[in-house]
Amino acid sequence: MPSAREIPEIATELVDMAREYLRQETLEPAKQLGKQAGMAVGGAMVMGIGAICLAWALYYGLQLVLPEGEWWVVLARGLTAVGAFAAAALIGWRMSVGNQP
Repeated sequence: MPSAREIPEIATELVDMAREYLRQETLEPAKQLGKQAGMAVGGAMVMGIGAICLAWALYYGLQLVLPEGEWWVVLARGLTAVGAFAAAALIGWRMSVGNQP
């Protein structure tokens, strides 16, 4: 049994150990998770900008290939929308297939 003089030392040791444990088990993983989340958000932004640029290039490429006229512009926009939807569906399908056991 500890003496009366040792109890404050043991209590401060306990508090220090608890503080160190919390720092080690919560703050350090949270910092790493923040770094990973930051990289994921940055990557998603770059991929989104790339997808927009590809859709834009498809639209202008179709405008160059198709004849001039209002309805041909509408067709180019429609084909671009269909192409973007097909690409998004393909990516979504591949992402869902990859997670199954």
